[in-house]
Amino acid sequence: MEKAILTCALTGVLTNPKQHPVPVTPKQMAAEARDAFNAGAAIMHVHVRNQEEGMGHMPSWDPDVMESVVNAIRQACPGVIINLTTGVVGKDISGPLGCIRRVKPEIAACNAGSLNYLKIKEDGNWAWPPMVFDNPVAKVQQFLDVMASTGTHPEFECFDVGIVRSVGMYLKAGMLTPAMGRAEYNLVMGVASGMPCDADLLALIPRWMVPGSVWQSTLIGRTEIWPVHQKTADLGGMLRTGLEDTFYLPNGERAKGNGELITALAECARNAGRSVASPAEARVLLGLAH
Repeated sequence: MEKAILTCALTGVLTNPKQHPVPVTPKQMAAEARDAFNAGAAIMHVHVRNQEEGMGHMPSWDPDVMESVVNAIRQACPGVIINLTTGVVGKDISGPLGCIRRVKPEIAACNAGSLNYLKIKEDGNWAWPPMVFDNPVAKVQQFLDVMASTGTHPEFECFDVGIVRSVGMYLKAGMLTPAMGRAEYNLVMGVASGMPCDADLLALIPRWMVPGSVWQSTLIGRTEIWPVHQKTADLGGMLRTGLEDTFYLPNGERAKGNGELITALAECARNAGRSVASPAEARVLLGLAH
């Protein structure tokens, strides 16, 4: 099997830094990235937060903020691969497109289909008002067009099996150019209204991917995610974790930071008899242009 590429999702979208150990400032992001990099992460998946005092629980699409965070990470982790988030609800995607144009990441997320984004409480009330994470084909195409202009490789985020199958149609329609690298699927499991974090389901999904593609899993939850990380490694998938996805180590203890989570993820790769890819090796495996 191919070497395992490890991705660290450093901070996520809305987690409150007053309650959880998520980084916010460029200095904090760089420090967390360095710990993850030293533990084996070749790729940093980057969200950025509002930098105003007391607003660190809110996302930012300010290209200046994105550039300062990305530059700090690149300086702290020589040779690291940057993977930029792009997910927004609605038609206005000027924020993520502006960030892609500014920092020209080697990889960016490309949410590949729409999802009713739901969560229900035990008492039957919604955890938040039901919403649609809308990603119609025209929106996907807008992202791909800008990524093509910046030499950015799209990572197709798939929250359900039908979205996995849709990626094959995008490729058949010519929406991904050869210069953008191998087709890459990111199987997002654990969102309450999407695919469950289930090792048996995970084993079935690769049959619906195009031949020659590469895939990884993003697993959201607590300790139940770690057997599925191991299954990903055993099946030849690439691996991702970080404070965006979980706060829990395999033994049930809360992680103090991203470095501990990536250390545990690297152990999954080794348990599967796979070594961890360096950034240079990851670029070759993904067919990155840079």
